[in-house]
Amino acid sequence: MSRVLIAGCGYVGSALAERLAREGHEVWGMRRYVAALPAGVEPIEADLAVASNLTSLPAGLTDVLYMAAPAGSDDALYRTAYVEGLANLLTALESQGQRPRRILFVSSTAVYAQSKGEWVDENSPTEPTHFSGRRLLEGEQILRESPFASSVVRFGGIYGPRRARLIDQVRTGQAEFYKGTPHHSNRIHRNDCVGVLRHLMGLESPLPLVLAVDDEPAEQKEVLRWLAGVLGAPPPRELRGREPIRTGRAASNKRCRNELLRASGYEFIYPTFREGYTAILADLR
Repeated sequence: MSRVLIAGCGYVGSALAERLAREGHEVWGMRRYVAALPAGVEPIEADLAVASNLTSLPAGLTDVLYMAAPAGSDDALYRTAYVEGLANLLTALESQGQRPRRILFVSSTAVYAQSKGEWVDENSPTEPTHFSGRRLLEGEQILRESPFASSVVRFGGIYGPRRARLIDQVRTGQAEFYKGTPHHSNRIHRNDCVGVLRHLMGLESPLPLVLAVDDEPAEQKEVLRWLAGVLGAPPPRELRGREPIRTGRAASNKRCRNELLRASGYEFIYPTFREGYTAILADLR
């Protein structure tokens, strides 16, 4: 039986915590407000940015997952979530003599700045121009330099239950795209995020870095057209003319490979957006 701390137990973390608790592991979920934690998960109400909140962690932790999310979309909040909070937790673990067998840090494909449809993998250069990617890389480096065995997981765009924005846009006829340069997106269903993290926890030797995306980087217009067909909704509008210049994360246009994750033995529940959105639509009905 493992003793697991999930620091930043939110959308994905709560689903993972629930699964681990069902399997019989002892699980602590840390977040600022613990009322939403699932049954069977021990609550720790704490703010990772406040070091004094972390002075009494559960003893004998075997696994730690750092899954914090920023409270907003500015540089200071990203630094708080991915740099200061992580540093505080690592310091607390070390000062309390904790020796978890591994620490998993949930990062993002935002660390890649490629924007011309390039293929990227774990060995591709990371030169983010947006603060989000820079702060994530900073957090990755802090963990890499710590005394703990660790894995960094770079997730693509996460979708799943209760995240139906794209479906709503298509259903209401608000979906649109610009004709011309394709924009590839990389995604992963929430349930596969849980599956990937559980899989990595079970590996005898941690993978230092892994890209976690499904099998098909898809053009946005293809996803919208497919959803329109399934929903019986009007096709997305094709806008003509010069597309506005995209900045920050919106400028991303890359195709991420998941070969390393696949080679480690992980089998996707939803290999492409088609299976994933089919499941979401079935739940909505």
